[in-house]
Amino acid sequence: MARIVKVGIIGCGGIANNKHMPSLSKVENVRMVAFCDLIPERAQKAKEKFGTPDAFVCTDYKELLAIEDIEVVHVLTPNREHAEITIDALHAGKHVMCEKPMAKTAEGARRMCAAARETGKKLAIGYQHRMKPQAQYAREYIESGALGEIYYANCYAIRRRGTPNWGVFLDEEAQGGGPIIDIATHSLDLTLYLMNNYEPEMVVGKTHKKLEHPEAGNIWGDNGVSTTPLEEAACAFIRMKNGATIMLETSWALNTDEPIQEGSCVLCGSKAGLSLKNNKLRINKVELGRQIVSDVDCSAGGVAFYDGASLSPAEAEARAWIDAIVNDTEQIVKPEQAMVVSEILEAIYVSSKTGKPVFFD
Repeated sequence: MARIVKVGIIGCGGIANNKHMPSLSKVENVRMVAFCDLIPERAQKAKEKFGTPDAFVCTDYKELLAIEDIEVVHVLTPNREHAEITIDALHAGKHVMCEKPMAKTAEGARRMCAAARETGKKLAIGYQHRMKPQAQYAREYIESGALGEIYYANCYAIRRRGTPNWGVFLDEEAQGGGPIIDIATHSLDLTLYLMNNYEPEMVVGKTHKKLEHPEAGNIWGDNGVSTTPLEEAACAFIRMKNGATIMLETSWALNTDEPIQEGSCVLCGSKAGLSLKNNKLRINKVELGRQIVSDVDCSAGGVAFYDGASLSPAEAEARAWIDAIVNDTEQIVKPEQAMVVSEILEAIYVSSKTGKPVFFD
């Protein structure tokens, strides 16, 4: 059995309870030994459900960082706190998994990268869509050269009526934006990861807030949806330095009949193409003069009464992260990659506000 890794959780809200803590609890050599939240009852509840019997509970994250035998910290707070807490944790000698997006601002993301370099500690960002079996197969397929040069891509995160209305999702100061920074961040990260291209040249984008009744049909009801200043939808054109182009489309609420889940993209190469939409992977190519479309079965089942033993993307992410720490290997999501995602997302907001393209150095 691998050595025990002691983990501290900072932020015990929805993403902690629905993704990180359940996933970490399945990793055999992980012990969650400290929990921090501004609401003490939430930290206490997290301890009772996921922690060791003597786990530490606090409301000040710096108390958690002072515990020497904590090796890893998960930062699961609103976006505005990601940078400061992560930087403090790195300088306290902890490895850090920070939930997406990397930071509220690109400047914050750059400071996080600098802190990781200065301290030599590992820093990963919670982009679990990379860990989907469809994404892993697509990555391997691309690395084989089967797609050729990828020069055109679309990335999607489109909801018809799915504006989150709890916590601080509708708080622009806390989160930094709407669907661009909330769900398009996953799709853009996956697209860049599969393209293996992190050199943007130019971004032009436009946000939209046009619906007359945005609360109508919202799956979580109103509760502020009608009055939030955040964008309902957005689109962007991204040109990379090698000439490749990416079209980005995202929405929390949009009059469309074709919702497309976050973590979806289409890649077009010089030899073939693929689409990963709503967790379905399809490859298209021309073979013997005929157009062929193939669906890739990434399930782990295939035997009667057995559904397979594939891991959820969240659990696969947690296991890969802890393994990188135990074996001192590179984590799957590198901070410099996540920083580029934040820089592009911020450029979309800036372009929409100014009406001009944003150029990168």
